[in-house]
Amino acid sequence: MFLKRQSAVMLALVAAATGLLGCVKQATGSRELPSVRGVSRAQALRLGDSVRAVLTRAIADSAFPGAYAAVGTADGVIVEYGVGRLDIADGSRPSASTIWDLASLTKVIGTTSAMIQLVGSGRVVLDSPVVRYLPAWKAPGAERITVRHLLSHSSGMPAWRALYKEASTPEEAEQQLFATSPDTLPGVRYVYSDLGFILLGKLVERVSGERLAPFDSAHVFAPLGMTDTRYLPPAALLPRIAPTEQDPWRQRKVRGEVHDENAVRLGGVSGHAGLFSTGQDLARFARMYLGFGRLDGVRVLDSVTVATFTRMQDSTISRRALGWETPTGGNSAGGRLSPVAFGHTGFTGTSLWMDPAQGLFVLLLTNRVNPTRENRKIAGVRTALADAAVGALSGDAGR
Repeated sequence: MFLKRQSAVMLALVAAATGLLGCVKQATGSRELPSVRGVSRAQALRLGDSVRAVLTRAIADSAFPGAYAAVGTADGVIVEYGVGRLDIADGSRPSASTIWDLASLTKVIGTTSAMIQLVGSGRVVLDSPVVRYLPAWKAPGAERITVRHLLSHSSGMPAWRALYKEASTPEEAEQQLFATSPDTLPGVRYVYSDLGFILLGKLVERVSGERLAPFDSAHVFAPLGMTDTRYLPPAALLPRIAPTEQDPWRQRKVRGEVHDENAVRLGGVSGHAGLFSTGQDLARFARMYLGFGRLDGVRVLDSVTVATFTRMQDSTISRRALGWETPTGGNSAGGRLSPVAFGHTGFTGTSLWMDPAQGLFVLLLTNRVNPTRENRKIAGVRTALADAAVGALSGDAGR
């Protein structure tokens, strides 16, 4: 372990006003490093070199057109690096202010954060039936499923349903959702379910009395200073948004519109997909989690509830926490994050991992689906980045 959690301040970044430039400017683009308490100059240089090497290899392997990575602690970013370009027609290099389609990171950044707030305030009880809060869901078998089942992907709900093909309006898509039954008993097996998180988004709206987008904005993003995180980004932001796929369904290149088809049909705002954000904003989000729900003196999430949601639930079914994944030895956490780490990925090529034991977060944002989702090289990049970050800071980069 290279950082000690016992200290009140795990790492103090000097020159905080420079924001995401941290102690290594563009991953050793500048070798003039400020003094950083808890991380030596050698560690910072090693980390910068490691991050740059991973992303440079990935670009050479055509894993994505462009990417941005950041590694940091509860107190700020140590290293950030942008590589490649946003698109074949846009040579802009990704940076901390580039806006990315987060895909399934929406499940944890938006929906899970909202659920932590509702559970922490006592408005939702994890082991209560979902239908208690969402009575419109009347499909056979729905009454057996608890909130915990949905959050841990053990509800028995199908992984997916082509709502975008079956419905022509958000209202029709919602009707199809509420008509969907589980295909197995809850609590029996793990099936990663988009449908389960679409239901959770609807639950947030029903319990809070607010639509999901304004709820997340008012109660999560605004308190954290996440000024570029939103659903349905306006056209004025298009120059900063990384394009995603040349979509066969829409018959055009997608830019500034959610990539996920079901999220499109649901109006662009859903519990499973739809969020757009930047590296700068997500670094603040990660720092808040490493601060157990608190950032810059502002408490956003209850610390006890954060601990509950980031803890593995039932190892006989899976290693899932509530909303979050935990390391399995075969997922995007790689092999060096500790067992208490938690994270998630997004289909478009995004990922975020946090490790409270090591006081570390690793963020990767890419548009690997550009121009086609058939490019599957992102998996190796995610694990390489996580392993390289831990190795560089521990002084064991060669293992």
